[in-house]
Amino acid sequence: MMSTVLLTRSNARAIPVILHTEKTYKQWIKAQSKQTQAWLKSLAFDAKPRSFKAVPGTKGDIAAIVAGVKEPLDIWSVAHLPAALPKQVYQLDVKHLSAAAKKADTLEQLSLGWALATYKYTTFRKDTTKWPSLVLDKKVDAAKVKIQQEATCLVRDLVNAPTNIMGPSELTAAAKKMADEYKATTKIIKGKNLLKENYPAIHAVGRACDDPPHLIDIRWGKATHPKVTLVGKGVCFDTGGLDIKPSQYMLLMKKDMGGAASVLGLAKMIMAQKLKVRLRVLIPAVENSINGDAFRPSDVLETRKGLTVEVGNTDAEGRLVLCDALAEADKEKPALIVDCATLTGAARVALGADVPAYFTDSDAIAKTLDKASMTTHDPMWRLPLYMPYDAQLASKVADVNNVSPSAYGGAITAALFLKRFVEHTKDWVHVDMMAWNTATKPGRPVGGEAMGMRALYQLITSYAA
Repeated sequence: MMSTVLLTRSNARAIPVILHTEKTYKQWIKAQSKQTQAWLKSLAFDAKPRSFKAVPGTKGDIAAIVAGVKEPLDIWSVAHLPAALPKQVYQLDVKHLSAAAKKADTLEQLSLGWALATYKYTTFRKDTTKWPSLVLDKKVDAAKVKIQQEATCLVRDLVNAPTNIMGPSELTAAAKKMADEYKATTKIIKGKNLLKENYPAIHAVGRACDDPPHLIDIRWGKATHPKVTLVGKGVCFDTGGLDIKPSQYMLLMKKDMGGAASVLGLAKMIMAQKLKVRLRVLIPAVENSINGDAFRPSDVLETRKGLTVEVGNTDAEGRLVLCDALAEADKEKPALIVDCATLTGAARVALGADVPAYFTDSDAIAKTLDKASMTTHDPMWRLPLYMPYDAQLASKVADVNNVSPSAYGGAITAALFLKRFVEHTKDWVHVDMMAWNTATKPGRPVGGEAMGMRALYQLITSYAA
């Protein structure tokens, strides 16, 4: 749930939060009153990063907050403060820092980090926290910060929701609600209609669940603008199917629709900021359940593209639902396709939980995305589409197997599987993400997370008319 803590109007009562590096603090403290010097010395304050102290006023109030930071600043530099400060109105003071710290982009990042630090998932438990507010600097684009906050909180809320309230039908409803907000059109294909309209792989994965599989298809923007299509894996819960997961690995499987949540957050940013693209969003929303109708290991599935797939493992279902959606996206030959998925544990082994892996054949895209990742403090890392590994997907009975028999390079072979379904579109990015914070850090509570969303938005702006 999003907390409104950012204020756009100046406030005479705002308490300054004076940011210092250890170096700038040594100079600043010399110019302060003897009382302030003695006070901060008694508290052993030395402006180490993430440290802070309150400076008392003459009336028993707080005159200022002095906070230690490390340059260059990033989105999380002050994100520890909202949970620690009393409910007052504050304003960041960066005048003692470098010129880079005073730029609008930096101030926007700091403000966004402050806002995201006030997020809590409150659907089942009431939150009574009284959060401190932040007055935005005049340089800050308040609307830009607000929509990034809203999009991130949307992703977090969707991923955090348990499957009993966020199954395929509920994910579809949430997507339609967001689309309606921006007057986008939504088409829903459901259940056996997926077979009639030739989405057999999506149907196969989701058919065992009482809540039938859906394909969500959202369109927005002018037809004359460059086409950008987002595809998100919407597996609302993954038991692993008949290749059932051990219980400890099933605990987090409500987050297996994190790719779908991510593209919805990204779509919200695009539409709210009226980016000049012709946007399409495709989300296969399913639950990988077990009953007598569940698809089986060694089954051979038809796909929208016409390729046949041998099921080497029912727990590699994400790539099966994505392949039909990607084939549909590719048919229109958009300028760019981006797919997001909580696809492989192998990507987490390679890069850890915090850094999504991405794959693309385009060095130009990689250059743009790497730069965007750095400037938005939204880490992503390129892994190779190493074609020699493609041979590991060979099948004796079908065109391709959905898994490799090798224990190695699983993120790469998954990406190579998906690559087969993007034939006509030159620019394609596949993102393999965790979509979950495994430990609480400033601004990032344990739970659902938007990963790579801000960096991907920057990439998409380069395609806008």
